[in-house]
Amino acid sequence: MRKAFVGAMVALVAVLVFSSMAAAQAPQSQANQARSPWIYYPKDTIVGNGGPAPKRDLSGTWAGPGSTDAIPTGAPAEKASLTPLGQQVMSQRKPIGRFGPAGTNDPTARYCDPLGFPLNAVYQSRALSVATMPNRVVFLLQFGGFWREVWTDGRALPTKVGGYDKDSLDPTYMGYSVGHWEDDYNFVVDTTGLDERTWVMRDGTPHSVNAHVQERYTRVDHNTMKVSLTIDDPKMYTKPFSLGTYYYRWIPNQKINEWLCVPSETLKYLQEQGDPAGSYPDAAPQRLGGGGGRGR
Repeated sequence: MRKAFVGAMVALVAVLVFSSMAAAQAPQSQANQARSPWIYYPKDTIVGNGGPAPKRDLSGTWAGPGSTDAIPTGAPAEKASLTPLGQQVMSQRKPIGRFGPAGTNDPTARYCDPLGFPLNAVYQSRALSVATMPNRVVFLLQFGGFWREVWTDGRALPTKVGGYDKDSLDPTYMGYSVGHWEDDYNFVVDTTGLDERTWVMRDGTPHSVNAHVQERYTRVDHNTMKVSLTIDDPKMYTKPFSLGTYYYRWIPNQKINEWLCVPSETLKYLQEQGDPAGSYPDAAPQRLGGGGGRGR
């Protein structure tokens, strides 16, 4: 009789243990089943490294540091050392952080103009998708809904941009980019020909059309990508400087959502709230020689 009782207790304990394990796993399983494949879940970051990184491949969808605090923090941007011309341009810019929505002349905040590159890589660095084609790598940016083409067919960067002769190219918001694999896990991108109306950082740091931005994409493992940026522009800076290092993590369902700046909504906000509120009354005088600080 005692053996039967002990056997029954052992069986009951086994059932309870199995039930508790199943209960612990059920919420996650049910949550995953309940989630729509059409919805981007920025906090649903992947766990672990996912194994070794594939060779010479950045393809996939990634959550950036602007998506969630779960993304590792990288290194902040360095302070720019501006030339006299750079200081002059900088003195004319009024960032929203110091002057407010009514006082800023940030073209994105006022008119919904594109952030442009490299600002869209260091500010609002949310999700991005990377697609590999036979002769280029395409970056699809969540914030703003823009894309960049990085050519990998061996072409050289253009040397004539922004001039008035027939062979000169027009500057663009994303510039002209070429890329190459330095080794199996480091993809290097060089960009020039950037539209001078765009800002390098949210504080108004300027650049010329001949600025040279270099990005280094390091596939650390399957689920982790590290991106480092530097900029060199002798016309505006006395020396090159880093725009920071940023980490991206693999998105489990590979979905990103639409995140656009809608001009009509921006105009309505400024008319109803931003402009009536006025500029910040304690806005500090424009400081020369700035440009440092975190890009986001």
